[in-house]
Amino acid sequence: MKALFALLKDYWGVLRRPSMYYSLGFLTLGGFVAGIIFWGGFNTALEATNTETFCVSCHEMRDNVFVELKDTIHYTNRSGVRASCPDCHVPHEWTHKIARKMQASKEVWGKIFGTIDTRDKFLALRRELAEHEWARLKANDSRECRNCHNFEFMDFTRQGKRAASMHSTSLANGEATCIDCHKGIAHKLPDMSGVKGW
Repeated sequence: MKALFALLKDYWGVLRRPSMYYSLGFLTLGGFVAGIIFWGGFNTALEATNTETFCVSCHEMRDNVFVELKDTIHYTNRSGVRASCPDCHVPHEWTHKIARKMQASKEVWGKIFGTIDTRDKFLALRRELAEHEWARLKANDSRECRNCHNFEFMDFTRQGKRAASMHSTSLANGEATCIDCHKGIAHKLPDMSGVKGW
């Protein structure tokens, strides 16, 4: 017990000893407080960029894909449940969200260099942009779709015959994922010639 007390006294002495002007304890506490402030600012900025308002603040999104979303069941429906841009394009889990945000930083370059700043440029790249998004959703097993649509709670008796058949077989055994059949669910499809299943 005496040794433990001596050890604690030594640690307390280190924490109280000044580095040059400030004690190590003060610097540690200051670092902790600065970390909290940094984390709060970072998380606030992350959440601010994860809103529909932010997504449609640039005309490229507002005038092209957002207009199309407004005509779908994901925007207006009988139940009033609405999916916004981040619901479909940004994962909810923090680590996946950060990875997606890092990928999306490439879109900032597109904004700076005017890659799709006109309707004609957007239409010319529509197929390529769609294929990137389809590939992303295919690779993550349609993670963003599953944030709202849970296979375990699907009532196949209330689905159409074809949908019930596909959901209970291909989706259930992992042969397919949501995006394989539901391309164009929220946006107009590009020219689909050569796309498997179309």
